[in-house]
Amino acid sequence: MLFRTPSLVFLTLLCGCGDAGPRVVVYSALDSAFSEPILEDFERESGIDVQTRFDAESTKTLGLTQAIISESKAGNPRCDVFWNNEILNTLRLQRRGILDVYAAQSHRPFPASFRSASGHWHGFAARARVLIVNTKIVPSDRRPDSILGLADPTWQGRIGIAKPLFGTTATHAACLFAYWGDEKAMAFFNSLKANNVSIESGNKQVAMRVGSGKLAFGLTDTDDAIAELEKGMPVEIVYPDAGDDQIGTLFIPNTLAIIKGSPRAADARRLVEFLLSPAVEKRLAEGPSAQIPLNPHVRAKVRVKTPADVKVMEVDFEKAVEKWETTARFFRDDFLGP
Repeated sequence: MLFRTPSLVFLTLLCGCGDAGPRVVVYSALDSAFSEPILEDFERESGIDVQTRFDAESTKTLGLTQAIISESKAGNPRCDVFWNNEILNTLRLQRRGILDVYAAQSHRPFPASFRSASGHWHGFAARARVLIVNTKIVPSDRRPDSILGLADPTWQGRIGIAKPLFGTTATHAACLFAYWGDEKAMAFFNSLKANNVSIESGNKQVAMRVGSGKLAFGLTDTDDAIAELEKGMPVEIVYPDAGDDQIGTLFIPNTLAIIKGSPRAADARRLVEFLLSPAVEKRLAEGPSAQIPLNPHVRAKVRVKTPADVKVMEVDFEKAVEKWETTARFFRDDFLGP
């Protein structure tokens, strides 16, 4: 039976389960509405119980990463599989020596840019970082085509981004620091601060506030943007910076990793193979989150643009993770500070 639990309840259940049967423990940063049905299918097909830990919407990727680090330091890893909804925190765990090596057979068809050469992580089911625009507020000839439009003073105080310390917004920021360099990236975010950008608790909140007309436009992920579009809200999704002279749209994969010292390594590997299967990517693509398949053999009805449709921002994720602490310090001390 799949357990959906917060931290303290999770630990109580985990400690009380004993060795009644095969099980695997998953820390999932992907929304429970999207990940739970898939994990339940794995339970039914494999006979392996799945216990899943989720953290708060606003901090889940970072919160789960910190939990894994803390448990590893204590020599007591509880997590078997980390299902991250982005990549940089996965790379942070790899750099700390916390991830195990596993060359998943199901991952062989994926592009090299979404595969760890060492086998420490596996990228799949991406999302794009997009602008969501309220079409009733922003005229068609004034709609932004770049993230630079977030600094347009015409819309001062009516533009939103998620708090850039967590999730894909933090990942996007670190990628910009790696791509542009510190000085240009800081100047960009300072221009947003000067434009009185609204800092929301998460990407979903950005999309919802744009959909409701409380914001004119904002930066979010494709899964949150398409939710507003398919609810019938007056919004348009813009894939930013897709012109020949622009930097391209950033695509961020989900990642899977097995934790070193996992108490249930064999079952963890079975789960990783299952999650990387074409059937799962197809389901994520055609489900409410509209994730983007990265396996070229997947045939799915995709409702958002893919790397084959728009110019892609070329990012060295290893370089971006090197910028993680610099970026976080800038946001804590300057951007979000007084």
